[in-house]
Amino acid sequence: MLKMIKNGSLLLVAGISLSVCASASQRTYEIWENEPAPNGGSDWDTVKAGGVPFDQDWEEWSYPIGNGYMGANLFGRVDTERIQITEKTLHNKGIYSGGGLTSFAEVYLDFNHENVTNYRRSLNLNEAIAQVSYEMDGVNYTREYFMSYPDNILAIKVSANKKGALSFVVRPEIPYLNKEDKRTGQVVAKKNLLTLSGNLPFFNINYEGQVKVLNQGGSLKAGKGTITVSNADSVMLLVATGTNYRPGTHIFSSANNEKLDANLFPHEAVSTLIANAQAKGFAGLKKTHLEDYQNLFGRVAINLNSTVSSDPTHVLLEKYKAGEKNAYLEELMFQYGRYLLVASSREKSLPSNLQGVWSQYHKTPWTGGYWHNINVQMNYWGACSANLAECFEAYIEYFKAYLPKAQEHARDFVEKRNPARLAEGEGENGWIIGTSANGYNISGAGGGHSGPGTGGFTSKLLMEYYLFTQDKEFLEEVGYPAMLGMSKFFSKALVPHGDLLLLVEPSASPEQKVRKLEQLDKIKNPGHVDKKGNYTTVGCTFDQGFVWENYNDTLIMADALGKKDDFLKTIRKEITKLDPILIGTSGQIKEYREEQAYSDIGDPKHRHISHLCSLYPGSLINSDQPEWMDAARTTLDFRGNETTGWAMAHRMNCRARLKQGEEALEVYQKFISERTVPNLWTLHPPFQIDGNFGTMAGVAEMLLQSHEEYIDILPALPKAWSTGSFDGLVARGNFVVSAKWKEGKASAISITSRSGGECRLAYPGIEAARVKDSNGKVVKTTRDGKGRINFSSTKGETYTVAF
Repeated sequence: MLKMIKNGSLLLVAGISLSVCASASQRTYEIWENEPAPNGGSDWDTVKAGGVPFDQDWEEWSYPIGNGYMGANLFGRVDTERIQITEKTLHNKGIYSGGGLTSFAEVYLDFNHENVTNYRRSLNLNEAIAQVSYEMDGVNYTREYFMSYPDNILAIKVSANKKGALSFVVRPEIPYLNKEDKRTGQVVAKKNLLTLSGNLPFFNINYEGQVKVLNQGGSLKAGKGTITVSNADSVMLLVATGTNYRPGTHIFSSANNEKLDANLFPHEAVSTLIANAQAKGFAGLKKTHLEDYQNLFGRVAINLNSTVSSDPTHVLLEKYKAGEKNAYLEELMFQYGRYLLVASSREKSLPSNLQGVWSQYHKTPWTGGYWHNINVQMNYWGACSANLAECFEAYIEYFKAYLPKAQEHARDFVEKRNPARLAEGEGENGWIIGTSANGYNISGAGGGHSGPGTGGFTSKLLMEYYLFTQDKEFLEEVGYPAMLGMSKFFSKALVPHGDLLLLVEPSASPEQKVRKLEQLDKIKNPGHVDKKGNYTTVGCTFDQGFVWENYNDTLIMADALGKKDDFLKTIRKEITKLDPILIGTSGQIKEYREEQAYSDIGDPKHRHISHLCSLYPGSLINSDQPEWMDAARTTLDFRGNETTGWAMAHRMNCRARLKQGEEALEVYQKFISERTVPNLWTLHPPFQIDGNFGTMAGVAEMLLQSHEEYIDILPALPKAWSTGSFDGLVARGNFVVSAKWKEGKASAISITSRSGGECRLAYPGIEAARVKDSNGKVVKTTRDGKGRINFSSTKGETYTVAF
């Protein structure tokens, strides 16, 4: 039962030949249309039934660009272009009073063009550059937009092929002034600079944005909050934003009105960004942007037996929804997920939130926060396997900032729930994070609709980062202390039930409800149902499973570091008493210990499949326990795929883990058909970015797995992808893997060891194969008689296996 994935010891289930590819050779990926985004007549908060904000133009048709710090949505209009700006730290009170993301600004460009021809707008994923082009009255007009992470700037170039043909008005606006959150703001125009500044009092946020208008030819005239461009040849617009938010532990440990320095203003910082960008020029900014972005995005290429479509994206999607399935769209969605992750989560920014880095709303749906009972974890499930581990660094920094508050929450939990186990000393009660969080606050655990397994769900992200990167500095300074701290908390959250069981108490399977109390009539020792229908019990699978995962991961990290902490003995003893996986009378993985048949308790078609988190993203349910794997399949069959967007993504990953390629593709296709809109954002609904990221992870999981004691190539390959290739996916142990296959059989496989360590390979007939390094020298291998070979890999070396 104590299955450990040893540091640097991985199996490769593959087969033919192995070599390394230093960089991926990608197709050109584009989202494009031959019309501007429609204009429904309302720019900001349109309200849908039930009070959920919804603007179809923004949500379905605008193109998102971003650099982690800020995002912009582009509409490509020819009369009045709309550029909606989001800055990740700008929060108001939000819908739950703990803070929520709000829109930063709108920048309008009044061209007053009409009757245009040859119109095209596009978003190039290989470059993260958006373009608009069209003709009017014999003149070709073009626009180019990108958002640079190194320079923290939005750069826009407006051009025409005829001198003096550009005349338009730059008109920024600050949205949602003087609402209940008492936001203030003004727009001031002076010479060639527009400055937007104001205050949001809930967190004492001082904010500022600047738009610099730099013309070649023609003239500029500043008006009341506008700048008019007349008869220019070309114009460069530079947009920078900032607030007085400064990340650190004080943000989470202070009261809302004390988190930020009310006397600190971002004017100097924003002015410096603009000045540096202006000095660099558009070509210099673009060069820096491409070098930075393509270093990340360009690492992975895939071909899923597809041909690039010549249709505009909305037509491609419409055909797909009508039954004309197209592997190119499935491939494009994977790469779009990678694009969105780079755009919304960078090393020094806040993490990607529920909407990434994009919100046009006064009160963003579900606050635009970090929801820790699956959503924020799903954002990063595929970061490492899709070769974007750097994008997860944003969450690592966020974790370090909130950790002292999480330790305070842990102390409060233990003091309330198990006071006899309360320990003195900083961090001795561990740390815990509940479901809700944002850039300013985090919640504790133990109440409401989710159990403290949210903490283990979160620590799993840290473990995965280490397993994929083999970063020993992170392991020593962040990973192991975090894992050990979570284990200390769980040890105090476990309550003995007899001599053989330790169960989390209280415990709750996320968001599962009991609608009718009579549902519990046949249940022996049922849990508690609150006024909202939330069901609280003892030792549900979600909580017990994540205790096991965290304990196991702590022991793996301790082994990697050679740690001998006394508390490790406690973990080794307690992990044997968790009894985390139980099978019910319907052949299902039980969600609750007290259930017998499937759906004895709760919604049988519920969106969450929290009791299968031990299958994915966990590793407790694995091929060494075939009866558990069978029960997981049964559970997924019962649960079904009629669910929300992100919930389909979780089902897709679970099917991949079960090696069910056809079923994984089925739910992926359903997700694209039912939850994807023309700009390829995906809906809960409304728009949430976790579905994009979850299915990105799902594609990688279908092509490459490494969560057990081996790397498994093409583990869940559906017939529709019977021929294809991938280049640059990453396996745990920090191996970069590539493969080609035809008619379902691998024809070429490549791997490089980025960290060294033992590599175990498994494939039918591989015991008769030879392994060679990049110089053609035969590498010594050992064979275990079970279709596996082992050899020691050298950091940076390339190996070839020949049959």
